[in-house]
Amino acid sequence: MSNLLFGILTISFCAIGYFFSWRYWEKDNYKIAIFIIIICGLALRIYTSTDFFPHTWDERYHALVAKNLIQHPLTPTLYDNPILPYDYKNWTANHIWLHKQPLPLWTMATSMWFFGVNEITLRLPSIILTTIGIWLTFLIGSYFINRKVGYLSAFFYSINGLILELTGGRGATDHIDIFFLFFVELSIYFSIVFVQKKKIIYNVLAGFTIGAAVLSKWLPALIVLPIWLLIVIDSKNFKPKLIIIHFFILMITCILIFLPWQLYIYKTFPLEANWASSFNFRHITEALDGHGESFYYFFDKIRINYGELIYLPLLWFLWKTFKNIKNYRQLAISIWFLIPFLFFSFAKTKMQAYIIFISPALFIITSEFWFMLSAYRKNHKLKWLFNLILFLLIALPIRYSIERIKPFQMRDRNPQWVIELKKLNNKEIKNGVLFNYDKPIEAMFYTNLTAYTDIPEKKVITDLINKGYKIIINDDGNIPEVIKTIKGVTIENLTIAKSEK
Repeated sequence: MSNLLFGILTISFCAIGYFFSWRYWEKDNYKIAIFIIIICGLALRIYTSTDFFPHTWDERYHALVAKNLIQHPLTPTLYDNPILPYDYKNWTANHIWLHKQPLPLWTMATSMWFFGVNEITLRLPSIILTTIGIWLTFLIGSYFINRKVGYLSAFFYSINGLILELTGGRGATDHIDIFFLFFVELSIYFSIVFVQKKKIIYNVLAGFTIGAAVLSKWLPALIVLPIWLLIVIDSKNFKPKLIIIHFFILMITCILIFLPWQLYIYKTFPLEANWASSFNFRHITEALDGHGESFYYFFDKIRINYGELIYLPLLWFLWKTFKNIKNYRQLAISIWFLIPFLFFSFAKTKMQAYIIFISPALFIITSEFWFMLSAYRKNHKLKWLFNLILFLLIALPIRYSIERIKPFQMRDRNPQWVIELKKLNNKEIKNGVLFNYDKPIEAMFYTNLTAYTDIPEKKVITDLINKGYKIIINDDGNIPEVIKTIKGVTIENLTIAKSEK
């Protein structure tokens, strides 16, 4: 099936599904309405995730490290068998790879171990987590405001272009930020269930999932702590002394989850662990990897990721919150948005997905504003203006969703260079090294070769052959004759890979 036909069928299916979901919502049949939204959201995620190649930034690195973790879960490596010297500080070409926390990588490795190493099993955990996220957003929105706000929030989550793009590995930071979003949201959900049922197990689960969020993308996960505190105070179910005890349990559980890995890597890989830690801190004080942006970067980006009118509901909700600061539920949602937004705005290194975990808060804010405006317009003379705003609040996110998932474009989703790498892997070359290939990370994901972009000196190649390595050189038309004549070198004519997105 061509990409265009697949895209048309997917969008048509979802359009029909969302229509019927809305009709069931109008009848107050929330179970079926949300179920249909989840099915449509899953369809969008499957479509976006069926690019049969690992994306350039950053999915290919996560894919390769996860593949290597299958063999040694406690030793994360990029170049599993580095033949040539490497700089341990270069996270795009080093050996021990501590550039990201391990939980998403372990989960992707488990998926590939169970179902086989390929692009879909790599993305399967993100597909599952963001599909569950639709349901979580409904439940959280229903608690903080009401069920109809929860319903519309779930819709926004299901069609959000950035979430879909990251789920499919198409955007930078991809699955790492998807896991982080999921566990932050899940921990808030368990905090809600804890105050509703007053059972300690749910507080332990809240602490567990905060720890899991830390193991996905480090300490910004602690944003859940003030939200937890506001949820508990708002419930009026706990006296101050009991709140302190439960907060202590929450923190201990969280620390027990994320601390062992940190102690382990500092003991086992001290050089790399210290460098990774300092590199993470430098994100705040330096613009790293070319990602320096202005202070207003995220203020500008939210219009693209959530629709140009996002500023209207956002300003309205913040005004409403600070006008009634003792409304702890409103305050919790505002904090969920405001603290990460300001923190990452002050940080020097900025990327759009860094604040993806505030998305549910923005969906809830937008949804409440939508229903407020819908009720207000009924007795207003400028009903056409309100109708226009209501329409655009939904239409603009849909537009950006379509722009992100690209369903109506003719795109090669199964490129020739991937097919050739898979065929090369079928040759079962032992101790193989591939030189002069422009996508070495992808080559190592699809094969058991160690791959490099350049051709080393003749002496290096002959030494490797003498050590028992099988040398393969990709012929791009520029191989020096002195290299071609080395006995034991195999020349392959592989397609030059172009960057797909």
